[in-house]
Amino acid sequence: MPTLVGIAVISYLLGSIPFGYLLVRFLRGEDVRLSGSGNIGATNVARKSPVMGAATLLLDALKGTAAVALASHVWTGHGTERYLAVSLAALLAVLGHMFPLWLKFCGGKGVATGLGSFLMIAPRSVLIAAAIFLVIVLAFRYVSLGSIASVAAFPVLAWRIGEYGRSEMALALMACASGLIIWKHRENIRRLLAGTESRFGAKRTASITASSATRAERR
Repeated sequence: MPTLVGIAVISYLLGSIPFGYLLVRFLRGEDVRLSGSGNIGATNVARKSPVMGAATLLLDALKGTAAVALASHVWTGHGTERYLAVSLAALLAVLGHMFPLWLKFCGGKGVATGLGSFLMIAPRSVLIAAAIFLVIVLAFRYVSLGSIASVAAFPVLAWRIGEYGRSEMALALMACASGLIIWKHRENIRRLLAGTESRFGAKRTASITASSATRAERR
């Protein structure tokens, strides 16, 4: 039990490192929470700089991976106990990202951290979920819809494929992490239902259209 508590605490602290906030603060001298969606995740950081957005995505994923790798190294049990320990680490890393101690518990939505965490535990399920994400984004151009659908599918895939070590508690922790990520997208869900959610590439398209119109007027 003390080992599980230690895994939970360390995983939370790893997950709570606000890489998006730190990158924008140190490289731009700005607070990313005061622009765009106000989120510290990769999507909002990318509005400042695509390169910083990609770096945030990678770092947020890696902190989840690090939490699970550390839990796997520390935990001496096998089988269902091991899956319980690493799934707990994944959930706490996601919680840390969502509610970071350093930013008054106001963090991101947890998609990248969840991706990095669960890729270590259920790789096939994560890859299928990622494929679902890509298909939905390409078909409908809603990043939020792709994220919600893929995250909702993940625990079901892990159950069907059997990537949960036959531990019902581990599967419950995976489902809990997925549920929290979907809950963090509640505003996106409201906008999707209202038809006001921004589509991927919409601003770029609008910019190109405006530029074309300007050139036409000049002619």
